[in-house]
Amino acid sequence: MNYDRVYNFSAGPAMMPEPVLEEIRDEMMNYRGSGMCVMEMSHRSAVFQKIVDEAEADLRELMGIPDNYKVLFIQGGATLQFAAIPWNLMKNGKAVYIETGAWSKKAIAEAKKYGEVIVAASSKDKNYSYIPDCSDLDIPDDTDYVYICENETIHGVTWQKLPNTKGHVLVSDQSSMFLSKPCNVKDYGLIYAGVQKNVGPAGMSIVIIREDLIREDLDPKMPIYMRYDTHAKNGSMYNTPNCWDIYCCGKVFKYLKSIGGLEEMQRRNIEKAKILYDFLDSSKMFKGTVVPEVRSLMNVPFVTESAELDAEVVKATKAAGYDNLKGHKSVGGLRASIYNAMPKEGVEALVEFLKKFEAEHK
Repeated sequence: MNYDRVYNFSAGPAMMPEPVLEEIRDEMMNYRGSGMCVMEMSHRSAVFQKIVDEAEADLRELMGIPDNYKVLFIQGGATLQFAAIPWNLMKNGKAVYIETGAWSKKAIAEAKKYGEVIVAASSKDKNYSYIPDCSDLDIPDDTDYVYICENETIHGVTWQKLPNTKGHVLVSDQSSMFLSKPCNVKDYGLIYAGVQKNVGPAGMSIVIIREDLIREDLDPKMPIYMRYDTHAKNGSMYNTPNCWDIYCCGKVFKYLKSIGGLEEMQRRNIEKAKILYDFLDSSKMFKGTVVPEVRSLMNVPFVTESAELDAEVVKATKAAGYDNLKGHKSVGGLRASIYNAMPKEGVEALVEFLKKFEAEHK
């Protein structure tokens, strides 16, 4: 069936797999004989409890999450975790952050409200176009954790090798690369992701946290919803969770399992990103803005020779059915976000269009 869908290159909310959307459509009015849409049913019902239990089990299987890690489904986007992380984890009041783009920069600013933040490395000097060497960071012994944004959505850089934390807890914002490739969860103390880029609708974050990091000796003034122990003790059901998001994410987890898991997803992501990067490397009009060694498979920023020509490209691509190619307002230029659900055909079509545009505007 033709729904007149566009290739949506938005950085988020982003495309979802069409088989998932079709399944959601078919269950919209009556979820498996319940007589209700999932948006209508009680989060305390047996039918929804099965939905959330299956979602967690499937995610654990996909990522190989060890038993000593909790999986939390928390309302609010990843930005809420900028505050929740230092508030929950800063036992000594000190953390090390690596600044690699707009989102780690925002996380740093928020964390400074809760304790001492040491920016041990930064790529700000070259407009966040690379990942700094983090093999021998200066990390004080009493540091509570080391924080990275593993894929910077705006600047298009991704970590190929995790920092040497010298035994300290590693915290990673994986929002824009979550479930895009295999992940060794044991390398981290906490992983979190806003789900609206790779796994579901906007409005929820998934937090995967090692149990020994869940504290009860927290600031008594801390809002109860911001405490990880609140969610861990209540199975993410302290209050009404984002039921619809959990349901949709669960569908995506099952879809990823059905295609071969994260190894297959990574293979597909490498294949389609190569199509776009090969074009940018050969083009005389369009140029990528990130050093090749740390290019993101998810977010591809690029530019022409001028802001005026960038705007002309955006206008032309939108008219042709390729939506949301305008770069983030803070950096300008162009950006194609090619998350898990973007098909290879979408990237190929975009490249053909950009080739035609370049040929016509020489």
